[in-house]
Amino acid sequence: MTTPLATVGSIKVKFGVLVVVSVLVAAVTGALGVGADVPFALALPVTVALALGVTQLLAVGMTSPLREMTDAARRMARGDYSARVTDDSSDEVGELARAFNQMSAELATVDREQRELVATVSHELRTPLAGLTAVLENLADGVVPSDEVHLEAAVGQARRLSALVTDLLDLSRVDAGVTALGLAELSVGELLDEVVADLVPTGRGVSFHVDADPALTVRADRARLRQLLTNLLDNAVRHSPERGTVRVTAAPAGDRWDLEVADSGPGVAPADRERAFERFGTLGSDPGAAGGGGTGLGLAIARWVAGLHGGTVRFVDPPAGTTGAVVRADLPLDPPPRPAAVPVPVAVPTPEAATMSAPAPAPTPTAVPPAASPVIDPLFGRHWPDVPGGRRDVVLVAAGVGVLAGVLLPYRDPGLAMFLVLAAAGASVWWAARHRRDPFTVTCMVLGALCCLPVVLLDAPWIGVLCVFAGVASMIIGVTRGTRIPEYVVAGIAWPLSAIRGLPWLGRSVRGIVGDGKAPRIAVTVAWSVLGLLVFGVLFASADAVVAGWADSVLPDLTIQSFVFRVFVAVFVGCATLGAAYLALNPPDVSAVPGRTARPAARRFEWLVPVLVVDAVVAVFVAAQAAVLFGGHDYVQRTTGLTYAEYVHQGFGQLTVATLLTLLVVWAASRRVGTDPRDVLAMRLSLGLLCALTLVVVVSALHRMHLYQQAYGFTQARLVVDVFEGWLGLVVLAVAVAGLVRWGTWVPRFAFVTGVVGLLGIAAINPDAWIARHNIERYVDTGKVDTAYLAGLSDDAVPALLSLPEPLRTEALGDRRPADDDWLEWNLGRSRAQDDLADRLAGG
Repeated sequence: MTTPLATVGSIKVKFGVLVVVSVLVAAVTGALGVGADVPFALALPVTVALALGVTQLLAVGMTSPLREMTDAARRMARGDYSARVTDDSSDEVGELARAFNQMSAELATVDREQRELVATVSHELRTPLAGLTAVLENLADGVVPSDEVHLEAAVGQARRLSALVTDLLDLSRVDAGVTALGLAELSVGELLDEVVADLVPTGRGVSFHVDADPALTVRADRARLRQLLTNLLDNAVRHSPERGTVRVTAAPAGDRWDLEVADSGPGVAPADRERAFERFGTLGSDPGAAGGGGTGLGLAIARWVAGLHGGTVRFVDPPAGTTGAVVRADLPLDPPPRPAAVPVPVAVPTPEAATMSAPAPAPTPTAVPPAASPVIDPLFGRHWPDVPGGRRDVVLVAAGVGVLAGVLLPYRDPGLAMFLVLAAAGASVWWAARHRRDPFTVTCMVLGALCCLPVVLLDAPWIGVLCVFAGVASMIIGVTRGTRIPEYVVAGIAWPLSAIRGLPWLGRSVRGIVGDGKAPRIAVTVAWSVLGLLVFGVLFASADAVVAGWADSVLPDLTIQSFVFRVFVAVFVGCATLGAAYLALNPPDVSAVPGRTARPAARRFEWLVPVLVVDAVVAVFVAAQAAVLFGGHDYVQRTTGLTYAEYVHQGFGQLTVATLLTLLVVWAASRRVGTDPRDVLAMRLSLGLLCALTLVVVVSALHRMHLYQQAYGFTQARLVVDVFEGWLGLVVLAVAVAGLVRWGTWVPRFAFVTGVVGLLGIAAINPDAWIARHNIERYVDTGKVDTAYLAGLSDDAVPALLSLPEPLRTEALGDRRPADDDWLEWNLGRSRAQDDLADRLAGG
């Protein structure tokens, strides 16, 4: 995907444009939010999300060549020079990318030339080595005498090897782009005799029939021409059958001369003849085909030598009635002069140039730019790697949830509409979850679904908000599958961070939606159509009263202000759903949070003494509670000067904090215990005693809260704190059990699940109605009631409040009247209250 700023020629200007546009988008979005009375808590995340989106859109491809170069450099260090980077930018990064691609291509060429040189050397040294070996073996076996003639033949072969090495070095310089020829008069017949004489001792059962014009004298580079003849004849020998014949003909043809080498092998099919001259070319599976069974370097070098002399080499059809391969070299008698250094063009052989000179090196294929890892990957390390590919279905579903929220939620009280949005968001997250069949994930998702019910069943906003937060926490913890409290915290932090972590994934998903330029861009078409409808619709509606009337009749509640507000809601809910869905699809490795293990204490007293001190302090408190229990109210009044109600109210908060600190002490001490059986026994006794004493503290706290509520009335905060203290006692009991079995990894999950269940239990008793009933019962017993507090309860309390006598009933009901809710605002608590209030008004 090309960056929108690809045509900007300076990286500084790009960053400037990026900053200006991002700030401008944020400013305009904030101004629209203020004008539409969007709450700050809603406007801020939406503004940040839009600014991030615009930044991501404009910054696409700006730094990707740098990351591609890093990946390509690593591949080049491993010997892979095919990597190329994106170089379509016009700025300094684009120039660097183009220079990098050029360097990579040159390195690939050098590497290829080195490999080809090794293969060429191996090929070219084989024939003279075989001849030298044959001569030396004959000398060693006594087949021929060790006289001056035969020793000179061996020395000649060795010298030829040395000359050949020099020639091959020249060949490497040719591949680099330059070469030179040393032309001199020579007899073709004599040169052919020398080449045949070198090939005869190799031990191959092939005979030669040479027919060369004795008067044929040409100007040529002797070493190069000998190289051409040797390669052509050696190729014919290798592909001739045993006791076959290789026929060599050399004759003048005007100002040129022809050389034909014919073998008696199977021949070469016309379709494969050109491939025989390519380096490392093959001719199919037939090992007997000319040029096959090897690398094809011999014929490639022969064509190169012919080209240096201004000639050509090609296969021709054998004479009628014969078989075998026929290679014809067409060379000038007097080659044109060449400079000492002649550039050799790099080109790909074409069928039209079948008889051109030397085969040019094959160009390095253009490699697909390596996929650059996103720039934000190092921010999250190996514990939250990016998920490959994209999921356009997840993005579309999250966008659908956002649109649903923008249509249903604004200007409506919590009820059926909010329940539908929450259910849709939760279902989309579960659907996208990677581990949606994990038992813990399923349990958390079920709890999250149950936490949505108070929104539609109860009118009390406080319990609805608490349940929604608990449901969101269940969903996040469930999809990340944490096992410890720090992991739960990290999972909660990962949700907003997914807006950054998921940007590369979002970009890939969006590209899958809008298409790659070839597929129908349906989403883009729809977006532009909607934008055109909105822009021109607003303009004409504001310019013409008739059009405005028509628009009001179709959309009676839609104004500019309400539309902006709905857009903010849609973007907020859609982004939140998308972030949670990405977290479910690609959860981070929360188990990497440090703190799982600790080093045991070197001495037992290091942890045992502090635990025993805490045991002693808690035991003193338990003894005091026993004295109060047996002494009664008079003992409290006599020793403290406080009434019993004042006494029980005095320390409830401190007892709750003490319970939490006790859990902290147990956690810290258990991490310092070693594996020695005596240490384990001491831990179980000391910490078990502490847990038992803490349970007494919990019972005391619950008893105090009960007495305080009886004395001063029941409230929402006191109910929640009461349940919270009871939950702490349950956690303390679970910790004690874990200490006995020495396996406590289940405790955090148990604590979380039971905490959510406890909150659902509060919602299940209809808390506002429960509080109203208990306050009314207290009024019946004591004659005391706080009608001002009862008036602040939600409509859930109305059925209970109607049982109060007048004038207390009127005071407790306040100014409540039946509400005119639409069906999307339906709520069971408000519905019951409206029915009861309507009956009361009807009855006078």
